[in-house]
Amino acid sequence: MMDIGEIQSLLPHRYPFLLVDRVVAFEPGQKLTAYKNVTINEPFFNGHFPGHPVMPGVLILEAMAQATAILAYKSEGMDPTRQVTYLMGIDGARFRKPVVPGDRLELVIEVVRHKGAVWKTRGTAHVDGAKVAEGEFLATVVEKDPDAKASGAEAS
Repeated sequence: MMDIGEIQSLLPHRYPFLLVDRVVAFEPGQKLTAYKNVTINEPFFNGHFPGHPVMPGVLILEAMAQATAILAYKSEGMDPTRQVTYLMGIDGARFRKPVVPGDRLELVIEVVRHKGAVWKTRGTAHVDGAKVAEGEFLATVVEKDPDAKASGAEAS
């Protein structure tokens, strides 16, 4: 559905912080399913934890937040050259099982509420069908240059 090239055209994140590898399902304004392939080459495994590599929970949440941004951009046809999605909050974050090298992290994002530029989503992360993490995300889409919209100026 969306490969890494399309994802990079929407998100400003780049290696090592781009945490969505592919989008496999999308229902505008409703739901998005994506995944992240977790490999031993991830730079965070050097220190988390030597001899017992575990993906940091905050990065699992970040992967779900990035998937939320993709859902917002794709649903509204937003222009990523002029707009950016900011994470405003995370509620109810829970971690169920460790994520380790070799896992394929499936990210399922469902819209709870959308009003104007604000999106509230529920995200779950799974590995081999087992829930490994979940949380609710609040995000907003804003102009990168707020003065450009107000004055009608074009970005150069």
